[in-house]
Amino acid sequence: MSNLEREAVPSLCGGRGFVVAEPVRELLSPRKVKLGESSEVRRLLPNLGRRMVGAWCFVDHYGPDDIADEPGMQVAPHPHMGLQTVSWLHQGEVLHRDSTGSLQMIRPRELGLMTSGRAISHSEESPRSHARFLHGAQLWVALPDGHRHTDPHFEHHADLPVVTAQGVNATLILGSLDGATSPGTAYTPIVGADLSLADGADVRLPLERDFEYAVLAMSGEVHVDGVPVLPGSMLYLGCGRDELPLRAESDASVMLLGGEPFEEELIMFWNWIGRTQEEIEQARRDWMEGTRFGEVKGCDGAPLPAPELPAVRLKPRGRVR
Repeated sequence: MSNLEREAVPSLCGGRGFVVAEPVRELLSPRKVKLGESSEVRRLLPNLGRRMVGAWCFVDHYGPDDIADEPGMQVAPHPHMGLQTVSWLHQGEVLHRDSTGSLQMIRPRELGLMTSGRAISHSEESPRSHARFLHGAQLWVALPDGHRHTDPHFEHHADLPVVTAQGVNATLILGSLDGATSPGTAYTPIVGADLSLADGADVRLPLERDFEYAVLAMSGEVHVDGVPVLPGSMLYLGCGRDELPLRAESDASVMLLGGEPFEEELIMFWNWIGRTQEEIEQARRDWMEGTRFGEVKGCDGAPLPAPELPAVRLKPRGRVR
């Protein structure tokens, strides 16, 4: 799923002026966002007080939702530019279609990675015959200037490396952790990992001091550096850490997100990331006129119309409001 809010507002993010250069414990509360008739997500990024974690610039957590008698995820074709989408499931399955011709079912702990580059459109839907529960996260990664006009493409990786220690299994989604590297294409120094923690696990995860980090709680009871983090909330950790203490009070799962602070200043509006007002205006014209972003074939739903641009001029700014 993507940003389907009809009253979209620009998010002005990027730049290193507001990076916390030391360890912190900043708990980010989610904002509930309604998607369609039956779906609701918890939006962690962009957040009122925090816009990015490394190149991670958008994080939605959803479920577990009982969709046995519901259509589940049904997101009609919509555009993207200047970013990568990361689809990550714990339960259920999602069918991905895009304008490059990709057609792929994504299942739990499989990486669906779409690089929009200069322009792409896609749809996401639960299949007609689907599992009872749907639970996962949708994340975006901002592309740096040197790669944001690259050719659009989609990757599916069902076999991802796993780092194990007593009481924890860490599946590498993107980037590198403790000597293991994901096969997903990354354009900035970054890490994304899914950590499964056994009840009673008490571990210290190795980190990069130059990275900033956050932990998204997916399920269970877990303390992150001594802070209880409930499912659907996220703890921002800042930089300057060599390791991260994790303690599970039950079987639990969290996502570790991190990377070098993203230096460039960005404008994020609806499903686009650009650098100037003119880029966003052109993207909106191209989408509404049916050019540049291609066509998603085989999807029943009509393409989503873009929201109106705000009356004020968009300017790239720092990482927090």
